[in-house]
Amino acid sequence: MKRIDVAYALITDQTNTKILMVQNRDGGRWTLPGGAVEINETFEEAAIREAKEETGLDIRLIGVVALNEYQVEKKSEHIVYVTFRSSIIGGMEEINRPDEIMKISWIDVEQADSLMPYYNQNGLSEIVRKNVHVSYIDEGKF
Repeated sequence: MKRIDVAYALITDQTNTKILMVQNRDGGRWTLPGGAVEINETFEEAAIREAKEETGLDIRLIGVVALNEYQVEKKSEHIVYVTFRSSIIGGMEEINRPDEIMKISWIDVEQADSLMPYYNQNGLSEIVRKNVHVSYIDEGKF
């Protein structure tokens, strides 16, 4: 199976009632800003790069809030998703990749649960409400 690593950025507004999401041209699906980790790139670097490419925003990662994976037997793919709690530190909200992204929007956390139902228990809304994360440590290259 081919391994595909994906990094997502969970960005909330100051009241923790809205999540920044993007609507992808590929099927019109709504997701968190994010995408595939490139060769020689860390999950952290990918999350920061993808957020900038998709939303125009510069972000700081706070910690990991979810680790998801699944296997697509028909395509022989094993996909691993790392979702980082993130905050905005600069930039301007804009679509930099119109060939990939149709829309950027601040979505109510409850609506985000139905748009991205891949998170256990009460979904993204519970992750936002609990505000819990674990450290992400890039131990470097040896």
